[in-house]
Amino acid sequence: MNDEQLLRYSRHIFLDDIGIEGQQRLLAAHALIIGAGGLGSPAALYLASAGVGHITLVDDDAVDLTNLQRQIVHNMDRVGLPKVESAALGLAAINPEVRVSALRQRADAALLDKLVAQADVVLDCSDNFATRQAINRSCVKHAKPLVAGAAIGFDGQISVYDSRQPAAPCYACVFPPDSQFEEARCASMGVFAPLVGVIGSMQAAEGLKLLLGLSGSLAGRLQMLDGRRMEWNEIVVQADPRCSVCSSTKTENAHETIT
Repeated sequence: MNDEQLLRYSRHIFLDDIGIEGQQRLLAAHALIIGAGGLGSPAALYLASAGVGHITLVDDDAVDLTNLQRQIVHNMDRVGLPKVESAALGLAAINPEVRVSALRQRADAALLDKLVAQADVVLDCSDNFATRQAINRSCVKHAKPLVAGAAIGFDGQISVYDSRQPAAPCYACVFPPDSQFEEARCASMGVFAPLVGVIGSMQAAEGLKLLLGLSGSLAGRLQMLDGRRMEWNEIVVQADPRCSVCSSTKTENAHETIT
């Protein structure tokens, strides 16, 4: 690191759990963020300000006036721009050293298969169930840690799904792909603006911890926030031995370990 970087990241370097070595790990890391909206905004800003060297943003939407109530990486001057381009400008303003790959594309299975393989950590900041399942499948396939968040109305949730840990569940263990439910989105249901900031910031924190190799991630724990009461609840979540996504992968890995 040069003198300017030592100064910029000094408050990280002062932390015994990070130090110069940890900060160098962040500078060399690659984070993939799916979604540049309410959750992706604070997540990307904090990863960039923390010095994650390469951030890939994926979103196929454009900035709309209604987004500005909560999507803090965007501003009035960038209404109409692709969200990934707007977000890249926002990240460059806070840390021009970060390399940002801005992809205005829908996160389908083929794209995710390519991008997840290249990333060190994946943050799911998307807003629909099908995309979340596709992200999870790719993370399991490539053994990449996934930080998944969600927020609607006054309710938020966050967890880490780390398929590198044999006993840890994947997203599909907790939310099976064949689940039947009525999907709610911010566009039709609304969302309390600071809620996405809370969840998105926590996603950044969990992502940084994973990149640094720190213990105590949310793997195996699902945290849920009631934003009205500002009350957290946590449940322990376990791997489903019959999971359609990760059970076969874990069986294969266990067999390889035995042999």
